[in-house]
Amino acid sequence: AFMDRAIVEGDPHRLIEGLAIAAYAINSGKAFIYIRAEYAVAVERLRHALEQATQAGILGYNIMNSGFNLSIQVREGAGAFVCGEETALISSIEGKRGMPGPKPPFPATRGLFGRPTVVNNVETLVNIPPIIDNGPDWFAGIGTEKSKGTKVFALAGNITNTGLVEVNMGTTLKTLVYTIGGGIKNGKNLKAIQFGGPSGSCLPEKSLDVSIDYESLTEAGTIMGSGGLVVMDE
Repeated sequence: AFMDRAIVEGDPHRLIEGLAIAAYAINSGKAFIYIRAEYAVAVERLRHALEQATQAGILGYNIMNSGFNLSIQVREGAGAFVCGEETALISSIEGKRGMPGPKPPFPATRGLFGRPTVVNNVETLVNIPPIIDNGPDWFAGIGTEKSKGTKVFALAGNITNTGLVEVNMGTTLKTLVYTIGGGIKNGKNLKAIQFGGPSGSCLPEKSLDVSIDYESLTEAGTIMGSGGLVVMDE
C-alpha cells in the first residue's frame, strides 16, 4: 500500500529491525521483503539499508554474537493487487503466478517453499521496535480497549488536506475528515467516504461519529483494510 511505500522510503532501517526481531522470535534464519517493482526509490533505499545493516553486523552470520543468523532478501513484484493476499504473495516469491491458494493448509503450517511461514505487513513490523523500547503497556495505552495502537491512512478525494496521516485507534471519522483533513473542498457537503481500499465499502455522512477501530468499522459495515480513505462530496 502507499503508506507502506512511504515508510520504506523514509525509514527502511526500522522495517529491517522489526523484521529481524520477528525472525528471532520464531527462530527463522531467512526472511523476504516483497515490494512492488514500480516503487523504485523504496527498492533502492531498502537494498542500501540492507547492505548497511549487514556491514554493521546487524544482519548475516552470528548477529551481535548471539548465535543467530538471518538473511533478508528483497523480491520485487509486478504490482498485482491480488498479491496482497498472503498465499498469492507466497506463490509470486516462489516464481509462480500470483494466485491465491486454498486454506488450509495455512502458511504458518505450510507456506513458502513448503516451510512454515509467517506473513506480516510493513505497518505491523515497524511497530515492533518502539514496543520493545517502550514496553507493551505503553502501546496498550494507545487506542481502544480491543484495538490498540495507531493506524496510518491515505486521505484522498474531495478533501482539503490530502496525504498520509497517523491517528490513534478510536479517533472518529469526523475528526479525521474535518479536523485533520480540513473538511470538504469548496465548502460542499460530504456525500460518502470510501473506506478500507478496494475491498472496503462506502460509509454515508451519517457515519461520521463512527470510531476508527476494528470492531466499530465492522459494525458499520466496512473494514479497516489497507488504510485507503477516499472522500466524496455531493
